[in-house]
Amino acid sequence: MSPGYPRTPRQVINFSKQKGKEIIANFDGGLITSDAGIVWIAELDKKLGITEKFGNCFQDHRHQSYVDHSVHELLAQRLYGIILGYEDVNDHDKLRHDPALKIALEKLNKLEDKKGWLAGKSTINRLEYCPETILDQKTSRYHKIEPNFEAIEKSFVEFFLESYKKPPLSIILDMDVTDDQVHGNQEGAFFNSYYHGVCYAPLYIFCGHHLLVAKLRSSNVDPADGALDELQRIIGLIREKWSETHILVRGDSAYAREEIFYFCEN
Repeated sequence: MSPGYPRTPRQVINFSKQKGKEIIANFDGGLITSDAGIVWIAELDKKLGITEKFGNCFQDHRHQSYVDHSVHELLAQRLYGIILGYEDVNDHDKLRHDPALKIALEKLNKLEDKKGWLAGKSTINRLEYCPETILDQKTSRYHKIEPNFEAIEKSFVEFFLESYKKPPLSIILDMDVTDDQVHGNQEGAFFNSYYHGVCYAPLYIFCGHHLLVAKLRSSNVDPADGALDELQRIIGLIREKWSETHILVRGDSAYAREEIFYFCEN
């Protein structure tokens, strides 16, 4: 369980003496964690610059004199939490005190200081949620962090291109759809008879283990919906760097569409 805290008032359990020695159990373990592995993930992230690059895809309209957590820190905290298995934003009201997460986000020297606390659920929620009715986030009272979706989508392809020292002779782009099961009354979720449940049907395009496209869609759409647009976008970005690389597009019968064939052949 992570994290742990000293309890007040102090809880002590006294056991029978053994050979004249007292045996006492208490819960004063202090700040402990079972998520120390995130420190290694953070080191890898710093080396590759993943969260830093994604952080640059947001425009921060907040008054900087009142800001305790930069966009990069908020994004890194959220992603690290997901990596650790804490998918809900609510989890961060406890995770904000986790010593391992503080080390990962370079707050180690401020463990006992409120300035060393990580962001809570409300702050992180304002990073990732903004109603479509708010057109101008710069003048909005609560939603002042504006994402650049085009830059975010482009970053996935750029990470892929940067992973190669030189252009490969050929690559294979695999595209497919899968189900993202939902529970509740989420907007855009429908029952899908193929997946036997209420879900979304996101579109994915991979090259090997590299994720190039992750497009959230309702499950009542054509499996090939938007596939051509995404292929045109990412292949255009790849061609800017690798003009001679042979590109093979692979998908199942759901993508056997005349317009996709025409694009690939021409």
